[in-house]
Amino acid sequence: MEDKVRVVIAEDSVLLREGLTRLLTDRGHDVVAGVGDAEGLIGAIGDMAAKDELPDVVVADVRMPPTHTDEGVRAAVRLRRDHPGLGVLVLSQYVEEQYATELIAGNSRGVGYLLKDRVADVGEFVDAVARVAEGGTALDPEVVAQLLGRSRKQDVLAALTPREGEVLGLMAEGRTNSAIARQLVVSDGAVEKHVSNIFMKLGLSQSDGDHRRVLAVLTYLGS
Repeated sequence: MEDKVRVVIAEDSVLLREGLTRLLTDRGHDVVAGVGDAEGLIGAIGDMAAKDELPDVVVADVRMPPTHTDEGVRAAVRLRRDHPGLGVLVLSQYVEEQYATELIAGNSRGVGYLLKDRVADVGEFVDAVARVAEGGTALDPEVVAQLLGRSRKQDVLAALTPREGEVLGLMAEGRTNSAIARQLVVSDGAVEKHVSNIFMKLGLSQSDGDHRRVLAVLTYLGS
């Protein structure tokens, strides 16, 4: 079982909100609040912050009342700005590039952006929540693909080889070195070499410690 994570769920569908709550609590996590709109989410997090009781992660739908357009993701961006230590995982029916980039960029704390249609594996979803809560990333491959189409043109990434670009793309999805090796059908050692080269080419020194992986992903998607 994963370490217990404190979660706030923001989802206007009561059925889906209760379903997500059940999934997480069945895995031993603690859903400390559930709200149905962006205003309620901002208010709940504000109250918790005032009591020094911030959750580990917020799981929020992109589309929420009153207009059901982008209230949820705008609230997520605001929460990351106001509470840098708060993990945020956004669930969406589509990729909103502008907000996805804003959500990801400028903060090395945990962030996730998953498409609802792909959240079919309960274990993977719960693992993504825990990973974001711990400061990692959980990005849908389609999100990575769309943002990659733009970020590939940036000079900062021009030095990467095609294989290093593949590895960094899989890192952005939140995969470990072993998972990347299985995906690319190469050895763990080969992946470690590619990762080291990526860090070097992006100017990330060993002094950046464990955050180098997240910083590399942020450079990749937010540059």
